[in-house]
Amino acid sequence: MPLIRISMRRGRPASHPAAIVDGVYRALRTTFEVPENDLFAVVHQHEAEEFIFDNNYFGFNRSAALVIIQLTVANTRGGTQKKALYAAIAENLQKEPGLKPDDIFINLVEVKREDWSFGGGIAQYVA
Repeated sequence: MPLIRISMRRGRPASHPAAIVDGVYRALRTTFEVPENDLFAVVHQHEAEEFIFDNNYFGFNRSAALVIIQLTVANTRGGTQKKALYAAIAENLQKEPGLKPDDIFINLVEVKREDWSFGGGIAQYVA
């Protein structure tokens, strides 16, 4: 049920968006036990003047390759699972497409199970 939103600057190799989605999805599957085929992702690519960030906030050394990943998920996981997710995403994205850890920014948005409708105007998780 996660909704993956990925934002980055325009101009990356064509293979990067798919590799990033795949790395995030694999991390969700292993750490959040997301079922197979539960994949909904949107990739936003922005011009440099539309993608604004502080290069050194929290002591990191971010570059123009920064990727912002926002995950909307049900509020059913604890801190241990969240830390495992962040680490797995970073590990996956370092391998493919070769992002450096300082260029991986993750934001988790938690919502109630009744806040989802997967189609048909129905709240599938509401009994």
